[in-house]
Amino acid sequence: MSLTSPIRNPDMRDPAVMSRRAWWLILLSVFMPGSAQLIAGNRRLGRVLFGTWLLLLAVGVGTFVAYLVAGGATLSFWVSFWGLLGVQALLVVFAILSFVAAVDTFRLVRFVHVPGRTRVWVALLTVVAMLVPAGVAAYGSFLAGVTRVTIGGIFAEKPPVEPIDGKYTFMLLGGDAGAGRIGLRPDSTSLITVDATTGQLAVVGIPRNLYNAPFIDGSPMRTAWPDGFNCGDECLFSYIYDFAEKHAELYPDALAANSTPGIEATRDSVEAITGITVQFYVLIDMSGFRRLIDALGGVDILVEEEVHVCVVGEPVTYTFYPGETHLSGKRALMYARTRCDSDDFDRMARQRQIQEAILRQVTASTVLAKFNELASAGKLLVVTDMPQSMVGVMVDLGTKARKLPMRRAELVPPEFDYLYPNFRVAHAIVREAVFPPRATPSPTPNP
Repeated sequence: MSLTSPIRNPDMRDPAVMSRRAWWLILLSVFMPGSAQLIAGNRRLGRVLFGTWLLLLAVGVGTFVAYLVAGGATLSFWVSFWGLLGVQALLVVFAILSFVAAVDTFRLVRFVHVPGRTRVWVALLTVVAMLVPAGVAAYGSFLAGVTRVTIGGIFAEKPPVEPIDGKYTFMLLGGDAGAGRIGLRPDSTSLITVDATTGQLAVVGIPRNLYNAPFIDGSPMRTAWPDGFNCGDECLFSYIYDFAEKHAELYPDALAANSTPGIEATRDSVEAITGITVQFYVLIDMSGFRRLIDALGGVDILVEEEVHVCVVGEPVTYTFYPGETHLSGKRALMYARTRCDSDDFDRMARQRQIQEAILRQVTASTVLAKFNELASAGKLLVVTDMPQSMVGVMVDLGTKARKLPMRRAELVPPEFDYLYPNFRVAHAIVREAVFPPRATPSPTPNP
């Protein structure tokens, strides 16, 4: 007699045998779909179900090994259009596989011969085996579809690019948008570099009220403004965007490149100010920023001194007091944008504080729990020309960045004079933040 005969050909008059048999079949079906059919049922169906399960398991194990070897490339594949479509297909197959295996296993259990005390628990576990794996897989397929649509709507269809001097570089714009438009006059501008190996972040803040902003060689704006953007109070750095949008003929190819004339003109100036080539832009709309923070459940920051909220010249309407503070999206915007009793430089520091708080407090569990809200906010929040094929690389580097202190620099007084700027000084400040000198070991003293 084979070991499987009590399961394939049980003595249905023995309650103990039927009870143990029911538990074994259901557990086998849950953890190895198709194995119950191979042992106790239709072996042809079992081979199909079990073979499909082994194939899915091989894909999962192969992906895990590939991630350990090349995390960024693996993530990039699976978050690409075809990768996410493949995830959807695999999850749908798994949902069907689990459901069919559980339903057929219930038939094999021979429920009427299961002893009465065990029957209720067998029935409940069978329902769980039918619905939970299939339901989780179906929901995962739905999330993969939402991700595919969201990522496809945000990122550009371009090939990946290599880092420059070991860094990926971004221009981050905070869009001060009105109804029906985004980023008409950037409220904040930062240069962000990401080390392509370690994920180390460096953030350089550029004041919105900078005078005489220069442009790189070859820029259409440099042709129009050879001595810098220098028409006084109407030519602050933050007005470059608006000027270029009104003179779109300066950048006739911008829209085709998933950009705008305003963004390209601002990029040309950021490169000249910092001395760093900007590979990608990221434009964040402030209304979307508020929704993002709310979707995350708020952020926690340390308020170091009183921050008042008001319209300049009018009474204070709200005060943030020193101490640990939890901010909703609305309060985060109030904290980041107010200039009551402070200046643009104080506001730049607060905005950087909010950005860093989001980076530190976003967790995988939060993203999964709030996925739909985050995806919806993302469509309104971000516009970028970063290739979709590089999303996985950036996710991998972002995970590394969370473990490292963020390097920060601000082009603000007293180190940098925004009224009469010396851009050699700016370049030195930026390079120290982006390419910090390595510490040299102290010489060993002679004995």
